Amino acid sequence: MKNYNQLKDLLKSIEEDADKFYNKGVSAAGTRVRKGLQDIKTLASDMRKEVTELKDKAK
Repeated sequence: MKNYNQLKDLLKSIEEDADKFYNKGVSAAGTRVRKGLQDIKTLASDMRKEVTELKDKAK
């Protein structure tokens, strides 16, 4: 559950930068959004592995 909460926090953290990039055209904010999305991708992959391991242990 820890990773899930981190995922939610990461998504919240890029919200302001996404607004700046898409609505105000701030290109530096776009860089921060891309980095945040890469972090989300990595964490989501880790979560997938964790879920699979937990499911396999339950069997």
